[in-house]
Amino acid sequence: MPKDEIDLSAVTQAVLEVKTGFEELKRKSAEADQEMLRKGDVDVLLTEQLSKINKSLDEKQALIDKLYAQNRPKSIQIDGKDATVDELEFKAAQFAAVAAKRRGVPAFEHSAQDQSEYKRAYESFLRKKEHMLAPEETKALSVGTDPDGGYLVDADTSGRIVSKVFETSEVRQYAATQVISTDSLEGMYDLEEATFGWVGETESRPETDTPQLGAWSIPVHEMYAEPRATQKILDDSAIDIQGWLARKVAEKFTRAENTAFVNGDGVRKPRGFSTYTAGTTIPGQVEEFLTGVDGNFAATPSGADILIEMIHGLKAPYRRNAVFAMNRTTLGGVRLLKDNDGRMMWQPSLAAGMPSSLLGYPVASFEDLPSYTTTDANAIWLADWSEFYQIVDRMGMRVIRDEYTAKPYVKYYTTRRVGGAVLNFEAGKVLRFGAS
Repeated sequence: MPKDEIDLSAVTQAVLEVKTGFEELKRKSAEADQEMLRKGDVDVLLTEQLSKINKSLDEKQALIDKLYAQNRPKSIQIDGKDATVDELEFKAAQFAAVAAKRRGVPAFEHSAQDQSEYKRAYESFLRKKEHMLAPEETKALSVGTDPDGGYLVDADTSGRIVSKVFETSEVRQYAATQVISTDSLEGMYDLEEATFGWVGETESRPETDTPQLGAWSIPVHEMYAEPRATQKILDDSAIDIQGWLARKVAEKFTRAENTAFVNGDGVRKPRGFSTYTAGTTIPGQVEEFLTGVDGNFAATPSGADILIEMIHGLKAPYRRNAVFAMNRTTLGGVRLLKDNDGRMMWQPSLAAGMPSSLLGYPVASFEDLPSYTTTDANAIWLADWSEFYQIVDRMGMRVIRDEYTAKPYVKYYTTRRVGGAVLNFEAGKVLRFGAS
């Protein structure tokens, strides 16, 4: 089975184990509540058992969430047009559009089968010198050529890079994504209303205020890597050295961009959504809710009330597609929340490919968010992510194979340009774990 393919039987088994573990969590949680009422404290052994159950649930739920995020319909655009074709065919069409724009020629037909042929030729290119490629490989590879000798990374490889988002923060699986052929994505915002007045039949009509439009811009920022290997090891190695290097670069790039989408400062990197706390941003601000307790929820049974307020703080159109985001430590605390009738607020997945839920809304794992146990941490976010956060991709990744400047080494100069920023501030809310 390919490394990034999910074993559905393992997911199904994980669902069953999560259900069993959740029932055990409820029993142990009830015991803890009884001990607290009876003795005013919870036995250390019972606390450790709850922690162990929570950790096991985290591991199983991570696999289920991975399948859900991978199958979740993505908001992807190319030059402002929504993608409506099948996933593999779309990746191929996207690759063709990007390559055509780079070369300054009209877009051409490029199917998933063509993309598979390109992938094989691209892998040969990484291992061999270009003039050593077979004619059919040269022909297949020609669609990705760049005037400066670079090649676009094929769609399958790009997909594999995106899949590694699950190890950090799944922002890319939920946010809107647009591919551009310039150095920034620009648009307009409209936040003002026209003014008016009531008048009598013969009264004068003074001029009213005219609403103003504003402009927004999301620039793309560049990251790079330049690993190298000797031509001899590329020629003779029994293992896929160039594939190994590509995976290492992919992992590094993906972790870096995922972290930036969450907390990047916007300086030579995307601006993360967690930097837009209340009152810091024009033309909008992220509304902040407060638990009233440093590094924790309020006491049971009202501890989860703030989450309900947070949900209804979103306007109805955004609530329909809202998803909670938090890291796994925070999720562990959320699992123990109960309503006034003693029912757990968090519910496990009911089937493979379905997410866990909190108050009926899906929960996503964003590991770059802070843990709720930190005072004043903005640890839980709720948003319609496709409206809230915009990711901008500039042409995907590019690889230049350099066999001349560092002989006997072959260098793989790899670059990626990506940007990100919050666009619609009213589509997201944040919960801060602080007293004031």
